[in-house]
Amino acid sequence: MDVLKALQEAKKESRKRKFVQSWDLSVNLKNIDLKRPENRLNMDFQLPEGRGSELKVCVIADSLENEAGKAGADFVIKKQEITSIGADKKRLKEIANTYDLFLGEMALMADVGRHLGTVLGPRGKMARPIPLKANLEVLVRTAKKTSRIVLKENPVIHLTVGKEDMEDEKVARNVESVVNLLQEKMPKGKENIKSVYIKLTMGKAVKVM
Repeated sequence: MDVLKALQEAKKESRKRKFVQSWDLSVNLKNIDLKRPENRLNMDFQLPEGRGSELKVCVIADSLENEAGKAGADFVIKKQEITSIGADKKRLKEIANTYDLFLGEMALMADVGRHLGTVLGPRGKMARPIPLKANLEVLVRTAKKTSRIVLKENPVIHLTVGKEDMEDEKVARNVESVVNLLQEKMPKGKENIKSVYIKLTMGKAVKVM
């Protein structure tokens, strides 16, 4: 698996843009029965070299309202705002599109699902419960650096593994760590991986393996 060579080729295949593009990884799988729940994936993975830019995290809080801001949350939805935000679909959609990841206090999850779930759910951004007695600062800091690995109905996984301005070696380590993780998670390991492609946001996909 010559990731560095693939990255260099992908750069040649992409014109320079006016924004910093992301490195997008696609892993195609084979011979796996996704009707079996144990073969599906829905997990956060902290890339060893980071994403190149942090995710924007929104915390939905009651007792943790003051702590959330100090912990580094980019936006805080207070308990008393859940209903009004849920009723204002335009504002809720703006929030859902602005923030990448949502965390919610355990005691609020029922209200979050009832009032915010119709917009957050379809976007794959349903709030994740904050474990009791969790260190919120560590939780937020970790969340900002993760990529989501989702494998449900289709045998393909897409995720961001870095930014265009990162060193190639760092992006390569991220790619290798994701592929290694999937080999560990798949029932038949490497045999379940059909192909791996890397591309810049607006560029052409290049085969890694």
